[in-house]
Amino acid sequence: MNQTHRDYLYKNNPYLAQSRKTNIANLFRHQVKISKNQRAVVDGDVILTYRELNQRVNRLAHFFQSKGLLPGDRAAMLASNRYEYIEAELAAAKTGVILCALNCRLTEAELTHCINLVTPKLLIVEDEFAAKVRDVTSPLKRLSLDKGYRELMLLQAETEPDYEGDPEDGLVILYTSGTTGLPKGALISHRAMIARATVFQGEFGVTRDDGFIAWAPFYHMASTDQSLATLLMGGTVFVVEGYQGETILDLLEREQIGWLVLIPGMIDAFIQDLKARTHSFRPKKVTCAGAMADLVPPHQLQEVTRLLGAPYVNSFGSTETGLPPATSSLLAIGERPTSLAKRLSKLCEIQLVDEVGHPVPMGTPGELILRGPTLFSGYWNAHDVNEQDFRGGWFHMGDVFRQHEDEKIDFVDRSKYLIKSGGENIYPAEIERVLFTHPYVVEATVVKQKDIRWGETPVAYVATSEEVSEKELLDKCRQALAAYKCPKVIYFIPFEAFPRSTAGKVQRHYLEKINSASQSSNEN
Repeated sequence: MNQTHRDYLYKNNPYLAQSRKTNIANLFRHQVKISKNQRAVVDGDVILTYRELNQRVNRLAHFFQSKGLLPGDRAAMLASNRYEYIEAELAAAKTGVILCALNCRLTEAELTHCINLVTPKLLIVEDEFAAKVRDVTSPLKRLSLDKGYRELMLLQAETEPDYEGDPEDGLVILYTSGTTGLPKGALISHRAMIARATVFQGEFGVTRDDGFIAWAPFYHMASTDQSLATLLMGGTVFVVEGYQGETILDLLEREQIGWLVLIPGMIDAFIQDLKARTHSFRPKKVTCAGAMADLVPPHQLQEVTRLLGAPYVNSFGSTETGLPPATSSLLAIGERPTSLAKRLSKLCEIQLVDEVGHPVPMGTPGELILRGPTLFSGYWNAHDVNEQDFRGGWFHMGDVFRQHEDEKIDFVDRSKYLIKSGGENIYPAEIERVLFTHPYVVEATVVKQKDIRWGETPVAYVATSEEVSEKELLDKCRQALAAYKCPKVIYFIPFEAFPRSTAGKVQRHYLEKINSASQSSNEN
């Protein structure tokens, strides 16, 4: 349909355009009618049916409106994982308010930045974290989740709010932290969240009978995206506050689970918890488990799939893109992968390009750029960043991949973290993958170190489960890598000493600072 024909149709029948529009609120209302007496959310002893959850959501939505929050206004939430998070997201969907999910692990200064960035009219806060935002002046009103929340909600109506939103309206802001700088606020629309739910169901084959365990923080995409997707399908969301091995294993024995999210940094602990129950543990059903296989040692991938009896999700997505671009591959139960090539996700287009935006030849590393309906709507109040990252009508992820003839892609590394050594580009992840092949290596991170001769050289930080010599690991690197890529030195540190983001990823820039400080101390 060309532009002229489309304009003609819509001018003569404006309902044509309106009929195509839906949003998270309307789709949730539809599911309430279908599943009203089914469990929607379980949080410890709290069990809410779809009808009960909808009543609570409507009360909170009316509270938003009673406090003068208009469509497009922001409400910020600072809390641990609890069922009220889901209520707030759905209440935002029913009023056009944008919920800003604050990371409760941030410092006072970081939280102040995140709040001032989005200028919310309301701050919903759990008492445990109230002191962190005591001096913040941006929100006009505050709502305590622990003092008076329940009583306040009872004063509101249960009727459906009077608001009809557009799919492109903002729903949530999730904060992303890069290797440097302060967090950015990624705005995710109703359209993007609906598309992400479609990919979630299509890629993993989850159904309304499959529950989702929301143990990862709601201020990250893993729990927010998949919890909303589960509710749109009529499934049950089981809310858990952080990683609690015993609680999660109990749920796996009682409940049918679609995708069990596992992230780097907690898999070793999960394996130990599984082993402790090996003789008695019988999961009811887990369709698939895991995430970010590139950051997990191959022997752990092999072991956790055997213990769970479920394949591992060989994923690559982001806050900005959802599960795409590459979350279609599953690693078979008991497989110790030698390759982590990934199939492309549904509902996205990709290209691999060089520094000036030209497509690279097959097999050549290039930055992945993407477009599709799961994509976010840009960073909040960051015009210059959006102009750069969306240049040419594609979102530039900042991640380097290599594509094979079969269309699968291999993750190479972040394009923004290269080690430039004597004119050669070194991708740290390539070295880390070699280190991970040692059966005793449980964590490995490579960072850059200044070098008088070469400019920069790679050094590695490694944690092991048993004693391993530096020579043994260096020999393994020399067998698999060009000489210039081999680490100049390997530092052995405890697993717990690796600085991590709340998504479980090792924060490379902190290790680089530690290394730099150590170098300076040695020089002095």
